[in-house]
Amino acid sequence: MQSVFIGMEEVRETLNISQAEAYRVIKRLNDELAEKGYLIVRGRTNRKYLEDRLYHVTLSTPLSAAK
Repeated sequence: MQSVFIGMEEVRETLNISQAEAYRVIKRLNDELAEKGYLIVRGRTNRKYLEDRLYHVTLSTPLSAAK
């Protein structure tokens, strides 16, 4: 079972970006979540929120179901 949070290393590998850029992505997403009133964890972000912002569907959703 995957964690609710995704860390820098997984973000870096998923997006094929540098460590510094991965931290910037996490910070940006966490800033957005904080503005919406969510609690955040520095250095990690919500996995589902990342998927939604990147793909507009979750990675676990079959492609045939995504429209």
